[in-house]
Amino acid sequence: MRSQKQKIDYSKNTKNKLLVIGWREIVALPNLGITEVKAKIDTGARSSALHAFHLQKFQRDGQEMIRFQVHPYQRDSKHTVTTEAQLLEYREVRNSGGHAQLRPVVLTDVELGGKQWEIELTLTNRDVMGFRMLLGRQAVRDRFLVDPGKSFIQSH
Repeated sequence: MRSQKQKIDYSKNTKNKLLVIGWREIVALPNLGITEVKAKIDTGARSSALHAFHLQKFQRDGQEMIRFQVHPYQRDSKHTVTTEAQLLEYREVRNSGGHAQLRPVVLTDVELGGKQWEIELTLTNRDVMGFRMLLGRQAVRDRFLVDPGKSFIQSH
């Protein structure tokens, strides 16, 4: 005998009234000039990652910077955003195949569901992946609840 699906009232979820997001959402990275990118919300991934290519490290006013390009839309290599950010560090990150990669890390703001906050974002080639961006658990912790059965709940 199959049990009936229960509707969950997320408005009563916690004392902090966390917003609910789906397993995929459209986010913006305003500091990088990216108005929208489809992101997979990945609570299995500690850090967030963005598809980036043509990475160039340089100095500006004594700060280490990184310039890079992004194709924010999947299967669209014509629309390219060239941007730059202060380089925070290089960090070893395990990719989905379990292999360690040394990736550049930047701090940038992300917008979702009417909220804007700062996240650490690793830059890597995600060309063959289904999403140009992963929003990891550090970025969503204490801000959102994730409904894995829904998509684009908070996207514009």
